Amino acid sequence: MRKLIVLALLGLASSPLMAAECSTTVEASDAMQYNVKSITVPKTCKSFKVTLKHTGKLPVASMGHNWVLAHAADESGVIADGMQAGAADSYEKPGDTRIIAHTKLIGGGQSDTATINVAKLKAGEQYAYFCTFPGHAALMKGTLSLGK
Repeated sequence: MRKLIVLALLGLASSPLMAAECSTTVEASDAMQYNVKSITVPKTCKSFKVTLKHTGKLPVASMGHNWVLAHAADESGVIADGMQAGAADSYEKPGDTRIIAHTKLIGGGQSDTATINVAKLKAGEQYAYFCTFPGHAALMKGTLSLGK
């Protein structure tokens, strides 16, 4: 009986339920909305994946969305420089070091994944994610933080 209890406890301790969840999915719609307004990244993750799924039907040229992560203080600068970069660069300035992670610009029915190097995040700092398609960041934004 003791062996069964020990084996059961060992099984629970090694199960995926005990592991940190190191990914999430954010849905974006034709109504210019993300379905997730905040994300907490477990500090036990080495990397964290965010999959952006465009649940709408409109094409990338008219209702494209991306998911861009930066320090909250850099949001307006990243957006302004992205507008100048244009659609060919997913409305992201090439080589912009303020961008921590990002997806490409996608249209209805498409998805893309961004990978965050968790070592680059610092506890207590404010991070923002947003869509850099012109005009979308007013509605399409959220916050990201490093968990405890």
